[in-house]
Amino acid sequence: MSDLPKLPLQYLAAFRAAAQSQNLRAAAERLHLTHSAVSQQIRSLETQLGFPLFDRMGRRLSLNAAGQTLLRGVELAYAELDQALRAAAAQHGSAAQNLRITVLPSFAQRWLMPRLARWHALHPEITLELHASQQIIDLEREGYHLALRHGLGPWNDLVNEALFEPTLLPVAAPALAHRLIGQPLAALADAPLLGDPAEWTFWFETQGLRERIVPMATFNDSGLMLQAAEQGMGVALTRELMAADALLEGRLVRVAAELPMATEQRRYHIVYPPALREMPALRAFCDWLHAEIARSSADLHGMKTAAAAASSKRARRRQSKT
Repeated sequence: MSDLPKLPLQYLAAFRAAAQSQNLRAAAERLHLTHSAVSQQIRSLETQLGFPLFDRMGRRLSLNAAGQTLLRGVELAYAELDQALRAAAAQHGSAAQNLRITVLPSFAQRWLMPRLARWHALHPEITLELHASQQIIDLEREGYHLALRHGLGPWNDLVNEALFEPTLLPVAAPALAHRLIGQPLAALADAPLLGDPAEWTFWFETQGLRERIVPMATFNDSGLMLQAAEQGMGVALTRELMAADALLEGRLVRVAAELPMATEQRRYHIVYPPALREMPALRAFCDWLHAEIARSSADLHGMKTAAAAASSKRARRRQSKT
């Protein structure tokens, strides 16, 4: 085993390319080498190790058990090397000012996009490359710097920063909302409902009403659900922050009380590789996100406080007239 550090890195690169493609010609094209050069490097690697890594069937290669074990280690080493190179470049200040971010489509559409002009005004030197997807992406393998995600993960071997704890809130377009506000909960249960039936059932049970809830429509993306609500299709049960701009602008109105959901399963998170923790562009974006979340929360709180004060004033006026 003392000879292992003497392995030329090109041997491992040839092995990795061949293992991934299972074909020497494809591996040679990827590495911009000749077929014979790749074949010779793999043979030299096997000779130096003292055991074969592939089963050969004509032009096809198939990793044997030893090869599969080595490939796992090589992939980890390449991933760590990539992280270290990016982190070193960031520390030196020579890294390209570019952040690759994967984010949930609903969060991107309803909250992040309307605020990106403020981000750009603060950091015009940093380009954001946004990838909107509901799929969990391997950040290191796919070359992303950070992800904005919802739920428990898994966030294996990644730094995890809690972004916000959502509250569930029934909202509707103004015309429908004003017909329902102040009515018994049974009236809301009979209204056209949008969203997940389990979440609606949970929300009604916390309000003391046990009914079988059958929404008129469900959605795999909360952004689409909120668009439907804005068009008057029904009452949407949404995370308050997702509807923040629509609430503040009057496109949506809260129909009833919000429900705190302070559980790990409901939280939104920022996740990123540990090696990028001190990357200036990443840290700037994370700090900006936290500040913008606080700003949205403060705006919503101010709106609720003003609405409560107005309602109390109207109640006092009614009492003074009686």
